[in-house]
Amino acid sequence: MESCDVLIVGGGPAGSSLAWKLRGSGLDVLIIDKSDFPRDKVCAGWVTPPVFKTLQIDPDEYSKKRVLQHITGFRTGMVGGTGILNEYGETVSYGIRRSEFDHYLLHRSGARLQLGESLKTISRHDNHWILNNIIITPLIIGAGGHFCPVSRLINSGNVKNGRVVVAKEIEFEMDHKQERECGIRPDIPELFFCDDLKGYGWCFRKGSFLNIGLGREDKVGISDHVESFSRLLIKQGKVSNIPPDFKGHAYMLYPPTSRNIVEDGVMLVGDAAGLAHPKSGEGIRPAIESGLIAADVIIAAVGNYKKERLQLYPELLEKRLGRFNPGNSLALFPEALKKTISHRLMATKWFSRHIVLDRWFLNSNQGPL
Repeated sequence: MESCDVLIVGGGPAGSSLAWKLRGSGLDVLIIDKSDFPRDKVCAGWVTPPVFKTLQIDPDEYSKKRVLQHITGFRTGMVGGTGILNEYGETVSYGIRRSEFDHYLLHRSGARLQLGESLKTISRHDNHWILNNIIITPLIIGAGGHFCPVSRLINSGNVKNGRVVVAKEIEFEMDHKQERECGIRPDIPELFFCDDLKGYGWCFRKGSFLNIGLGREDKVGISDHVESFSRLLIKQGKVSNIPPDFKGHAYMLYPPTSRNIVEDGVMLVGDAAGLAHPKSGEGIRPAIESGLIAADVIIAAVGNYKKERLQLYPELLEKRLGRFNPGNSLALFPEALKKTISHRLMATKWFSRHIVLDRWFLNSNQGPL
């Protein structure tokens, strides 16, 4: 039977960042993932400069072999409108392709890898976990996203509690004709919110690649919302045509409701812990930071992985992420009034820049971890 000190289930940014932070700790770290890398990952795909700084990634070096789209502004508004353009005059975010970004992080993590390996069984024996009847470890890290099997293990029926966003999107490489006809500036992603404020759609150009999608807290009719949004983009001349191959995914907004993120010999990071930003839905930054915080707690535990010892992790996580108000501040307003208020707010340059962008999407009040 194979053994390791730390077994990470999931090779995305949360798991690979955790493994990277554990390099030099003397711990034997193994990452297993059901996919082979590089693999497609449904995600709009932008990260802020503090993420690169925290991970000690040189943007110039990274961009030599990979897509790295500098973002210098955004256009925001309501679905069907023209939106407001806010330009910053400098790079405030980067557009990345998740297939490249995740592959890069995973292979620089320094961990042993078992890819194309699904987690089928988990059992407890004394103070160790046995996985798939072939791997034994004292500590499992659940880093497998919203449907992570490790999260189901310690949460039983609670994994779906909380505010869950369901999204559909597509990312494709444009041909020369599509590039010429694309009305989206590469450095200016466009974000358009639904009338009921339960979600938003986006259109984001990364060089020759185009990413289009829409996510909502209300999963009812998500396909209709996506189709309607796509038709609007074509009608407005932003794109000439959109392939039909949209893919779906889901994630939970922070703070999670009734979700354990530590147990004896178990920790959850990233989307498995339900850490996506409550307004923007951003998941990459909190995933990476949760992995780094978890690594510090693991090192400090010096092999004692009882829940009481690991409890420091959610405390540090809350200190970093804060206790966001899970409620919608407009929830008590009648729908007609909510629509009027949201349209008026989104039509003001001050609100779109300082609230929607600076506070919700760029999280500019918070520096690198």
